[in-house]
Amino acid sequence: MKTFGLAVGVLAVGLVLAVLFGSDGVALSDALLDRGHARAILFEVRLPTALLAAIAGAGLAASGVAFQALLRNPLAEPYVLGVSGGAALGATTVIALGLGVTTSLGAALTPLAAFGGGLLATTLVYFVARRSRPGSAGATMLLAGVMVNSLAAALITMGKVLVPPARAKDMLRWLVGFVELPTPRALALTTVYVGVGIAVLVREAGTLNLLALGDETAASLGVDVPRLERRVLMATSLAVGAIVSVTGLIGFIGLVVPHALRRFCGPDHRRLLPLSCVVGAAMLVFCDLASRLAFGWFDTKLPVGAVTALVGAPLFLRLLMKTPPRDGSASPS
Repeated sequence: MKTFGLAVGVLAVGLVLAVLFGSDGVALSDALLDRGHARAILFEVRLPTALLAAIAGAGLAASGVAFQALLRNPLAEPYVLGVSGGAALGATTVIALGLGVTTSLGAALTPLAAFGGGLLATTLVYFVARRSRPGSAGATMLLAGVMVNSLAAALITMGKVLVPPARAKDMLRWLVGFVELPTPRALALTTVYVGVGIAVLVREAGTLNLLALGDETAASLGVDVPRLERRVLMATSLAVGAIVSVTGLIGFIGLVVPHALRRFCGPDHRRLLPLSCVVGAAMLVFCDLASRLAFGWFDTKLPVGAVTALVGAPLFLRLLMKTPPRDGSASPS
């Protein structure tokens, strides 16, 4: 409980800092005194953006925990497995067809297309891993994820060449990852989709503990393994699809956060999942804040996907050089 309370405190501090600081100097006193420009920047621009970063970070971290438990591989996460790439392909297809910006249906169609693309990629990678030779599922899964990501990137690149420049610019956003001001509708829909996905995963946390013992052992203890796998795949695809539909591709949150926390709080998913959600939210909020503060040096907001990679890659390498995690099931299969 102390660790969880500390994580919530860090997230709260991150949200406050994300509202108070940015590329434009705005005084909190001016916003509280209802001075139009300052109040609009703090509460109508920065606050919704910070909330979107928190929601996206929580969903990506929870999905990373679920994938690592389901496949018993510490390298499993939405970005590596091609789920994010499939979701981005679905979303960019809608944009390329002009359905994401020109019709009222497009506002709802973009996250649905992202969800469908993410679910298709997840199913493909999981199917290939399940059909591999015993003992090689982990390596096969990673290779399949790389291939799905490559295929998705190739199709997105082809689409960028074939569509008008304005749509190509919108499609490019999905490849670099941005946390930008969402519309109220987009923020609400993302919150609902990610919230439902996380709720399903938290509900299955105890069952995921049994799955770590192996499929046969879990089945002997009363777990319907195929049904559990389908529920987890649907929940993660829903969350990741919704996130990618508004932020594009953001990696390393789902990889680093669960991997690091498992070393501190152990493998119990009843603790690991909620804690990963909070820490993942805090990590993306701080990374987005860093990308905005860098505006003064670069005269542009850095892609938050690049910031998470710059932070996450060295951290993950550092974790790999330390002792193995306590959860034996977390080792690559």
